[in-house]
Amino acid sequence: MLKVNDINVYYDAIHAVKEVSLEVNEGEIVTLIGANGAGKSTILQTISGLLRSRTGGISFMDENIGAMAPHKIVERGLAQVPEGRRVFLRMTVKENLEMGAYTQKASGVPDDLERAYALFPRLAERRKQVAGTLSGGEQQMLAMGRALMSHPKLLMLDEPSMGLAPILVEQIFSTITEMNREGTTILLVEQNAQMALSVASRAYVLETGHIVMQGDAHELAGNEDVKKAYLGG
Repeated sequence: MLKVNDINVYYDAIHAVKEVSLEVNEGEIVTLIGANGAGKSTILQTISGLLRSRTGGISFMDENIGAMAPHKIVERGLAQVPEGRRVFLRMTVKENLEMGAYTQKASGVPDDLERAYALFPRLAERRKQVAGTLSGGEQQMLAMGRALMSHPKLLMLDEPSMGLAPILVEQIFSTITEMNREGTTILLVEQNAQMALSVASRAYVLETGHIVMQGDAHELAGNEDVKKAYLGG
């Protein structure tokens, strides 16, 4: 579904992502784990078209998207929930969700809203509430619900557990698993490596912009180097 081939991404003179190649197959949950500054978010932003690679290529559903505008990438069925949620703070929950459906026909929006409310019952309770008054966990649910309104074939999640209490982290990851069961392929960037590896089928480990390890998520969770570096082992 998604193929990233030999990308190199820079911030001015800083070489942030170095010769990274990865792929995501339909139906998978694939996770990128690594320390802060390893390049995880930069990779997602490059796939989304917000940053550009100097080399290599990115294809989605066998179409080259490496030079495509971000909104065109969303129209193709690839959506991202950014780090820090970035909901529209002055809009209501319902209005935020509707903004996510800009690529869809208006006739289908009511059904899509009900799907989002079924997946996130807390949003249904707060549909008329201004997003800026929601808790961090509720804003994360809203950001995920908004992305789902675009009917993504592949959903990229950037640090969905950041700043959340453990019980909310469990809820968010349970929802990620449910979205995947319902047919959404997921590429997950997450610092909580233990949770990420528990839901993913495959994983890539990043260090200073390089992929240093990859493979079955369960096997990597049992790897001694991964345990020591990321799992507190």
